[in-house]
Amino acid sequence: MNRFAVCVSRAVARVTDAALGPYQTAIVRIGFATTWLLFLLRELPHRQELYGPDGPWSWDLARQLTANNHAFSVLMWSDGQMWFETVYALALLSSALLLVGWRTRTMSLLFMVGVLSLQNRSVFMGDGGDNVIHLMAIYLVFTRCGQVWSLDARRARRSAAARARAEEPRSDRAGPALWVVLGLVLAVPSVAGWISGAWLVVFWGLWAVQGLWWYVGRRAPHGEPRILLDVVANLVHNAALLMIMAEACLIYSTAGWYKIQGSRWQDGTAVYYPLHIDYFSPWPALSDLLSAHGATVLLITYGTVAAQVAFPFTLFNRRVKNVLLAVMMTEHAVIAVVLGLPFFSLAMIAADAVFLPTSFLRRLGGWAARARGRLTRPAVRLPLPRPRGPRPPAEEPAEQPQASPAT
Repeated sequence: MNRFAVCVSRAVARVTDAALGPYQTAIVRIGFATTWLLFLLRELPHRQELYGPDGPWSWDLARQLTANNHAFSVLMWSDGQMWFETVYALALLSSALLLVGWRTRTMSLLFMVGVLSLQNRSVFMGDGGDNVIHLMAIYLVFTRCGQVWSLDARRARRSAAARARAEEPRSDRAGPALWVVLGLVLAVPSVAGWISGAWLVVFWGLWAVQGLWWYVGRRAPHGEPRILLDVVANLVHNAALLMIMAEACLIYSTAGWYKIQGSRWQDGTAVYYPLHIDYFSPWPALSDLLSAHGATVLLITYGTVAAQVAFPFTLFNRRVKNVLLAVMMTEHAVIAVVLGLPFFSLAMIAADAVFLPTSFLRRLGGWAARARGRLTRPAVRLPLPRPRGPRPPAEEPAEQPQASPAT
């Protein structure tokens, strides 16, 4: 009984003392922000057809659908062109700022708003990758994903260094100003009745918690209220991280078990057919090369099913998990090239990254830091070559006057 109590106390201390997986949540943040940002940039010329008020899925149809399923989308507040352009621009901006880790708590919330607003506006325009981004955008709001590899982490290091030198750190003016502006912006749709129900509680609750966090950190940075807030934040972060991992396992296990039930997956020919669909064949020669040999198709088909079904069980063995993780990421990279699904593959690779070992991620961060240092290092000016030729005669040293005895 004592041993059980000790194990429980250690587990409680582990999930409350620190936010686990700082590098994993950071790479997930960077991966999904990059995927969504690149998608929005690629579809920038086609944004009107996808999500605009004059698209095939009209604004009236979208409003009827969201009224029935209670999906959240700020694009339902107005059908004006200017409002749509504003929302699209804010979605781009929040993705870029979340990518670099500037005010990650706020940007993760705005990132979620942008993802939900655009995807729920036209639900028939997405694929499996969009569903993954949809879910992960919600989970990221509850993580402390800016602990490393972010501008927030750099600002925290500078403040800590200033305190170590017994100096007063620079006052944070951008954070409170952003908090006040977002509060005023949130008040408008709340009063107008555009937000209701659970979403109203979520947005105002997160806004109030952010204000409380700043106030406690300002007044009592090392007091008991701040310690309590850290404990709660760590619990929420670790729960959200567990949800991200469980979601990735659920995606693979569900896909694998559904494939087992299909006759084409059972006879080993399922991979052959997508390779001969024009929509999924950006490189016909490459598709023909892969589908030319029946043994190759058979191995890829059975290997895909086996990897997806076995992936959740490999988490109990680190070495096997790392090997299978590399196989899954390689498979998604091949899908991106061969089938022309880059954003689906990027989304799945970003979800897989939550299982990468910390040692590898730290080495990856070191490589990125060295590469950035080489790119940003100022050019070294080399001395000009001296002209060749006969040396000029050395000048005779001038005679110095002899000192007089009086001196």
